[in-house]
Amino acid sequence: MMMSTTIEATSVSVRELDIHYGAVKALDKLDLEIQRGEFLVLLGPSGCGKSTLLNAIAGLLDITDGEIWISGKNVTWAEPKDRGIGMVFQSYALYPRMSVKDNLSFGLRMGATPRDEIERRIAKVAAMLQLEPLLGRRPSELSGGQRQRVAIGRALVREVDVFLFDEPLSNLDAKLRAELRVEIKRLHQDLGNTMIYVTHDQIEALTLADRIAVMKGGIIQQLASPAEIYHRPVNRFVAGFIGSPAMNFLEGDIAGGFFQTRDVSIPLPGDAQPGSGVPKAAHLGIRPEHIAVGEETRHAFSATGEIKVVEPMGADTLLWTELGGTPLSIRVDSERSFAPGQIIPFSFDPNRASVFDAQSGERL
Repeated sequence: MMMSTTIEATSVSVRELDIHYGAVKALDKLDLEIQRGEFLVLLGPSGCGKSTLLNAIAGLLDITDGEIWISGKNVTWAEPKDRGIGMVFQSYALYPRMSVKDNLSFGLRMGATPRDEIERRIAKVAAMLQLEPLLGRRPSELSGGQRQRVAIGRALVREVDVFLFDEPLSNLDAKLRAELRVEIKRLHQDLGNTMIYVTHDQIEALTLADRIAVMKGGIIQQLASPAEIYHRPVNRFVAGFIGSPAMNFLEGDIAGGFFQTRDVSIPLPGDAQPGSGVPKAAHLGIRPEHIAVGEETRHAFSATGEIKVVEPMGADTLLWTELGGTPLSIRVDSERSFAPGQIIPFSFDPNRASVFDAQSGERL
């Protein structure tokens, strides 16, 4: 059992949490410590357990075993209203016949909060979220982004220590998602509250988080800063899930200080080489933006290839070629001109590559 002093030093503590549905394990012995004022993102594909974990913290799911502590209190079996949390859902869940002001104040009124305190909180949140001109409108008179602001405001008026976000931007278009990402990040900087945010969108995770918990199969694969996860993924799953465009992977063997695939030999840094001299099956990953194109930017490994496809992406262009018979994508500035069929020299620094064991998928 965790000591109370440790619990009080954190905002949210999840200890050996199990959630089983018959023989299916949604979460299995999961441990997670979230610091006060931290913005933690739970990231992973559908079915990985991220929303299950968030709903367990919120008290919306029965757990099989384990403990949940919030702000130094064991809330494992407490009702959601007694956990000191505010939650923002994927759907806006606004009362259609109520004005924005009434939607914001509904929970406070049900909790018998004094009228002047309600007015103070609504005024504060409305100013923070730029909702003052909208307070008299109904949800049907609002855009999607405005409705989500109201939903966020309804959580903020509770003035609690912990806010939970369950994919709040997934119903919005790309432009609104980008705008509200900035709003949420600014809110966290201004408020300093603990925020736990569920998403399957890696861009949201990388831009918002202090730390990211990448999940798969109900297990946290890696818990670290966005930079650490991006540059030093602990396994091939994390490496492949994080990054857009995705990381390139080559299959081969490590032997004699080189990664070898077909007729290609790539020199490796010392920490990526196995201890024995026996060849070891491995996968080498290199991100498209870490590959340079042109004679003037030669790194420790260089090659040439024919451009198969050119993908304009706005600010960048993605070139597709091959290395050792495997498709390879390279990210270049869009101002540079390339064409299919063109032969290009390219190179990269093996120190920027990631090498994974072919069987376990773990980083070498």
